[in-house]
Amino acid sequence: MHQITLSISGMGCAACVGKIESKLRAVPGVALAEVNLVARTAYIEGSDALTVAQLVAVVEEAGAYHAVARVDGEEDLDDDHEMLSVRMQQTGLALFAGGGYLIAHLMHWLPDLSVQPFWIVVGLMVLAVMGFSGRHFFVGAWQGFRHGSFTMDTLVAMGTASAWLYSMVMVTLPSIVPVMGRHLYFDAAMIVIALVNLGRFLEAKARGRANGAIRSLMGMQVQWAHRVREGVEDDVLRVRVEVGDMLRVRPGESIPVDGEVVDGRTYVDESMLTGEPIPVVKTVGDSVIGGTQNGEGSLLFRVTRVGEDTALAQIIEAVRRAQSFKPDIARLVDTVAGWFVPFVMGIACLTAFVWWLWLDRVDLAWISAVTVLVIACPCALGLATPISIVVGVGKAAEIGLLIRNGEALERANQMTDIVFDKTGTLTEGKPKVVDVIGDDPQRVMQIAAALEMHSEHPLGRAIVDEAKVREIFIAACDAFVMEIGRGVAGEVEGQAYVLGNRAWMESHHVHFPPHFSAQWHPLAAAGKTVMFLAKGEQILGAIALADPLRAGVDNTVRALKQRGVRLHILTGDASESAQAIAQQIGIDHCVARQLPQDKQRYISKLQSKGCVVGMVGDGMNDAAALAQADLGFAMGSGTEIALTSADVVLMHADLQLLLMMMALSKAVLHNIKQNLLGAFAYNSFAIPVAMGVFYPSWGVLLNPMVAGAAMAMSSITVVLNANRLRLWKYQILKDES
Repeated sequence: MHQITLSISGMGCAACVGKIESKLRAVPGVALAEVNLVARTAYIEGSDALTVAQLVAVVEEAGAYHAVARVDGEEDLDDDHEMLSVRMQQTGLALFAGGGYLIAHLMHWLPDLSVQPFWIVVGLMVLAVMGFSGRHFFVGAWQGFRHGSFTMDTLVAMGTASAWLYSMVMVTLPSIVPVMGRHLYFDAAMIVIALVNLGRFLEAKARGRANGAIRSLMGMQVQWAHRVREGVEDDVLRVRVEVGDMLRVRPGESIPVDGEVVDGRTYVDESMLTGEPIPVVKTVGDSVIGGTQNGEGSLLFRVTRVGEDTALAQIIEAVRRAQSFKPDIARLVDTVAGWFVPFVMGIACLTAFVWWLWLDRVDLAWISAVTVLVIACPCALGLATPISIVVGVGKAAEIGLLIRNGEALERANQMTDIVFDKTGTLTEGKPKVVDVIGDDPQRVMQIAAALEMHSEHPLGRAIVDEAKVREIFIAACDAFVMEIGRGVAGEVEGQAYVLGNRAWMESHHVHFPPHFSAQWHPLAAAGKTVMFLAKGEQILGAIALADPLRAGVDNTVRALKQRGVRLHILTGDASESAQAIAQQIGIDHCVARQLPQDKQRYISKLQSKGCVVGMVGDGMNDAAALAQADLGFAMGSGTEIALTSADVVLMHADLQLLLMMMALSKAVLHNIKQNLLGAFAYNSFAIPVAMGVFYPSWGVLLNPMVAGAAMAMSSITVVLNANRLRLWKYQILKDES
């Protein structure tokens, strides 16, 4: 299907998202429309007849929004740093002014209302504060009104403007205001703006962190390439490279685009694609992927894919697409926000109409209408979810969980399936010597370390490191020879030795006695990498290397299974080692040799069955899967792109943090439900009181001052309830110990 992505500015709340989505879905030919408030994008799928201009017009007709087509390959994300600074200044000024006014009022430091010039100056100063700190609310409300749409900006603007206007009328024309209503609400106007600004500030910070994933992915793209034409090499921009061009890659450089090797032989680090730490041999006829890292050799390759067709570009698009995915729970806020604003406005108008025209009480008509707007200002409703998430995120940080997406706290306890990457997640991500066989294992290690002292291969470094740990003397090696993908050879203490894989041994006609084969075969069958050492045609021994499991993995797996969570392993590694790990720790579902797109499709398939999927990974190859999952966990030692794509970063190499995250999620979700229930109950009770339903019995409550206090108390109650989470402690259940 035809796919179009728009970048949209001007969205301020969940009501904006719902309105734009509904307008886009109503366009003939649109099959799917998803708006992402964090990324400020709209992803549309539909017929080929759809045009960018048509969709842009629909978005801009929906309200005070501006839309443009997102250009592939360009970093078109807004920089929020300046806006964050402005929001902090706006919040600080409104809190300082509003709080100062409130304290002065409570301490009786302010003059009597009869000092009219003083209060007119105060009113103008409050208006200036509102203009600076809340200008965006009033502009958004006005532009929304012009387009026939109502958002949270509308209610904030009407509530604060009504409080200020009522106060100014009372200051300038006190005689027309009933005695019972002669109160000023300048402090309420400023503090309401400050609290809502604070929520916008937190939202903007989260948005900036989420956008880091795309920036990191784009940073993998090489800007220059060495093109070879008719024997002449020159440097060209990557975007000018065409399919069929011949490119040279020098030692240590990154490969610019996808292609096929026509000359040369080297190791290539493909960990950004497969997640596996061991470099892969590349020679004539092999394919190379843009963004991967060349080793010590030089390559000449023919370009096969450029632009958006390269593997890296497809990974970027996969992450972008997955980040636009919206779970059903996120639509609840959109729906409530869409109806809440016009509902409250209608109630205020109805209240004024009834008191004025039906009951002939002009004084109560004005007071009750303003009271409804002030008391229903959605601070408690707006804070109910984010304040619990903020406190929960802080608590998570204390136990080693860095949460990048607040929604993670709502989803973690709902996970039905968890998908693990293998290398660097279940294992340490670094090969180590695990077995040494031979008549003299100490001598085998000594000679092998001497041969590998000149090698930069990860397996060779692991052998040298193990020899140092064992305090084995490492002799000098002469006549060193390395055969990429096979092994090394050299002279140690005047004797010639070879070290490498089975093919390297066979090329040197090394004989394997039956008893020796019986020793190393079980090691290879268990998924370990076996390197053989020989002197001439005589086998001396073998060294088995493996990526060891992280400490405590088996306990975590057992506890997750006892909770009823289905566990999966997806890895780019060979099937033998993957299955060996799965059997060792008791995970039933294991799929090997998975590329990033394969992992993403696997998770998407689980989601299509109604599963809530968590993904745990550490490499760039996991980025798309981490973004696709309902909840992505990245190991703190992982690559930058994995960290920026994940919802949660495990700062310690301890997978028990998954259990803590699930328990904290349950506590936070319970707290959010309490807050939402309290906020809705407050509005359900407070609005009828503000309307005067219980007048005159509760006439004292029919007052904007009481309404302002009630509104403030509702927010304070939500904040205090959320802060109870600071006392939360993880309790290890009996079946987890």
